[in-house]
Amino acid sequence: MARRSVQFPSFLSFLCPLLLAALVGLTTAQNVPPAAALGARVRVGVILNMTSPVGARRRVGIQMAVEDYYAANPASATRVELHFRDSGADVLRAASAAVELIKNEQVQAIIGPATSAEAEFVVYIGNRSHVPVLSYSATSPSLSPAQTPFFVRAAANDSFQTAPVAAILDVFRWRAAVVVYEDSPYGTGILPSLADALQGIGAKIMDRTAVPTDATDDRLDAVLYRFKGMPTRVFVVHMMYSLAGRFFRRAKMLGMMSEGYVWVATDGVGIFMDRFSPEEVDAMQGVVSLRPYVQETDAAKNFSARFKARLRRENPTADDVREPTVLRFWAYDTAWAIAAAAEAAGVTSPAFQTPQMNMALTDLDRLGVSATGTTLLNAVLNTTFDGLAGKFRLVDGQLQLPAYEVVNIIGKGARTVGFWRPESGISQDLNAGSAKTLKQILWPGEPRDTPKGWTVSPNGHKLRVNVPTKRGFTQFVDVGNVSTTGNRNITGYCIDVFDEVMKSMPYPVPYEYVPFPDSSESYEKLVDQVNMQKADVVVGDVTITADRMAEVDFTMPFTESGWSMVVAVQKDTSTSMWIFLQPLTTSLWIASLIFFCFTGFVVWVIEHRINPEFRGTPWQQFGLIFYFAFSTLVFSHKEKLESNLSRLVVIIWVFVVLILTSSYTASLTSMLTVQKLQPTVTDARELVRRGDYIGFQEGTFIEPLLKKMGFQDRMRSYSTADQYADALSKGSANGGVAAIFDEIPYLKIFLSQYCDGYTMVGPIYKTDGFGFVFPKGSPMVADVSRAILTLAEGENIAQIEKKWFGDPGSCQSQSSAVGSSNLSFRSFGGLFLITGVVSSAMLVIYLVTFFYRERDELREAEAAGSGSGSPSLRRLRAWMQHYDRKDLKSTTFRTFNDESVRNGSEYATRTPRWFDSPCNGVVAAGANRIPEEAVGGMSPFSVSRSSETNAGISPAAGDTPASDFDNSFERRAGEAGTSQPQQINLATPG
Repeated sequence: MARRSVQFPSFLSFLCPLLLAALVGLTTAQNVPPAAALGARVRVGVILNMTSPVGARRRVGIQMAVEDYYAANPASATRVELHFRDSGADVLRAASAAVELIKNEQVQAIIGPATSAEAEFVVYIGNRSHVPVLSYSATSPSLSPAQTPFFVRAAANDSFQTAPVAAILDVFRWRAAVVVYEDSPYGTGILPSLADALQGIGAKIMDRTAVPTDATDDRLDAVLYRFKGMPTRVFVVHMMYSLAGRFFRRAKMLGMMSEGYVWVATDGVGIFMDRFSPEEVDAMQGVVSLRPYVQETDAAKNFSARFKARLRRENPTADDVREPTVLRFWAYDTAWAIAAAAEAAGVTSPAFQTPQMNMALTDLDRLGVSATGTTLLNAVLNTTFDGLAGKFRLVDGQLQLPAYEVVNIIGKGARTVGFWRPESGISQDLNAGSAKTLKQILWPGEPRDTPKGWTVSPNGHKLRVNVPTKRGFTQFVDVGNVSTTGNRNITGYCIDVFDEVMKSMPYPVPYEYVPFPDSSESYEKLVDQVNMQKADVVVGDVTITADRMAEVDFTMPFTESGWSMVVAVQKDTSTSMWIFLQPLTTSLWIASLIFFCFTGFVVWVIEHRINPEFRGTPWQQFGLIFYFAFSTLVFSHKEKLESNLSRLVVIIWVFVVLILTSSYTASLTSMLTVQKLQPTVTDARELVRRGDYIGFQEGTFIEPLLKKMGFQDRMRSYSTADQYADALSKGSANGGVAAIFDEIPYLKIFLSQYCDGYTMVGPIYKTDGFGFVFPKGSPMVADVSRAILTLAEGENIAQIEKKWFGDPGSCQSQSSAVGSSNLSFRSFGGLFLITGVVSSAMLVIYLVTFFYRERDELREAEAAGSGSGSPSLRRLRAWMQHYDRKDLKSTTFRTFNDESVRNGSEYATRTPRWFDSPCNGVVAAGANRIPEEAVGGMSPFSVSRSSETNAGISPAAGDTPASDFDNSFERRAGEAGTSQPQQINLATPG
């Protein structure tokens, strides 16, 4: 290695030989090349287990790292000086070595020690004296750079591998696992992160067991026997290689490395594969493990070759025990990082500040504080380079890994089956488009299929399925008598459903039914059988409740949910003199009245100008509007319609009236003739207020709920449907009850057997229905729930219900006979919409046609109009006056005019009508009758006008406008004041 020349002052030149000799002697004692003495010394302590071959190899690797750095950077101004100490694999000796290095050697940084337990003490010492402690092998999360800032983890935190462990379980959909770990800081530190990772994929930790590092074979056997009795067959192992090898040997001896078992180990196994003996590797066949991914580069190959050569040269008698590649590389990179950081920070000679204390009791009290520690720590944290293990980069004081390698132990070694990366998860290789799964894995026992991760019966026996023993409602579960073979014939709806579910399971499930005799008293005792491990499953009419789910797991429900009450019904004998109004609701009555008036108004508007039957005095025409519309109720309208528009309106309206009257008649007939039944009570609060007794089914979960509702001392239990009917028929005052509270399935069975006299009323209190009971965390729950859902989507459940409960409509409840619903506006909304649209359309068409055809006459009327008011009001008055006149162009009045010309009188051949004037008295012979428009032609829109005409009307009066003629006649007739007949000559215009 090249030496760096140093210029000394001339007056000290005579001291150079002495100084060089002293420095060379010191560095030789510390195993550092003499060239290192030419720069500023940076003292670094290294704590290793020198008594083991591993410690000797780590020492060689660290020395090579420092030598390689300065060989690559010969101009460095600093030189790392290594001071090695032996921990002897003892926690106290490691701490003592750290104190001695800081106190006597005044080291500015420490590498090591090897284990997390040893590092825990050393880290706190370094944190107190501000000496950075870099560890390449203390991976326990219990050591945190956040709590001890001067601790730098130049290795992967064990918590990082919990995500790939959970990802492996997720790939194979295993949702339960047992965690077994080493009882040491290394083992316990991973548990919180592992629990969070498994929870993130929906998996549960069924059991966690700590194993001492010095556990005997008997202790290991006891742990494994307990695992063997569990249904879970997925085990996560977090141990160092020394304990893991013995653990798997014992597992194989107990038959737990066979088909059906799954073992997933952390990198404590995968990293140290070359540390295991052949017997231990043989015992671990099929185990899946992790190890940090290290890319094999030319630099790594070169180092490995040089390392082996130097190791053989310095330790000829050393055994050929190969060290794990990744830890060897991490140790090398750690030493390189310290050398690079010391150079970057320009660290000078060590300087410690002695603490000011009156009395120093121990060496810890006498430790000083490093003046260069903070500077060196910051330089280490900011150091990045391409090391042998990959990119050396620290985040929050910890080394970041690019990926984990998933290996499967097969034969004499481990085969890579996939990778895990933080950004993409599991994949078969590191390519971007790689499949998100693992390659083929050889599991323990070499099964053809992937293990399902659990077993139905850990001890190999049939599942013990407890069923309730019931005295009533045996349609759900019926425990028959003992047969001649000694078996019971257990049947029922719940039994058939469970049998069908087990048949559809993807794996065989052996089971047997065992009656539970005390279930009639309380189903809580039945459910507790599973919690106390006296039964594997409970099948029956067991309702899912929150309290029960705290102790056991339920499948999804296979029946409808809820509970309510059944009461007796009684005849409703009450009558009302206004019952004829009840068939229609108030809204329908009002809507009908509005449409009656609207239809009559539309017909009158269309017919008024062309039909003499729709003319007359204002009161006569108002009456005609209502009379015509309401006469359609009995189809007695006799007025002849002249316009096709009004005819279409009436046709649609008559159709609506026909449907409305028919529905009204049917509803009223039903109310008057059908027997009406009413429940005796409709609300639970009314029962509490009246102090009535209520009933419930024995053993039900709703008993405490009824007590909370206020029925504490007024409750009676029953067990059969017959007892329900008997109690309800007696009534509360005669030793019976006023209502029965029970779950919906039971109430439906009761009502199907007793169709008359009872009904279900009141609100339905929600529950989750019936479900099958399994132990807490049982992996069978998900499979059974999926099977229930599959059956529910098919016809099997419906067929089983029909078998035990009959057809759903075979016996109708009395709900249809309780009361009679009246007709609402919503029932006839479509009809009213049709008639409203048609009538409105016809009215609009008529008005548009009227204004278009009469536009010239309307302008003339506006010009001739007079009177007070605004122009708009005068225009409206003129239009209304013109509309009120007869349409002489119409076919009706044109025919009347032609007959008048031929006969000399408009009314010569017409029978007098109600609109003829009564003031005429006796008319002279040969004289014409007074025209209708002279007296009865007034409408609600007629307006009186004054005229200067004489009492006698000359033949020239035909030139007078019709309205002037009409109004003047009325005035003159009134002014005559005589009952003598007057002769009036009428001249026909033109």
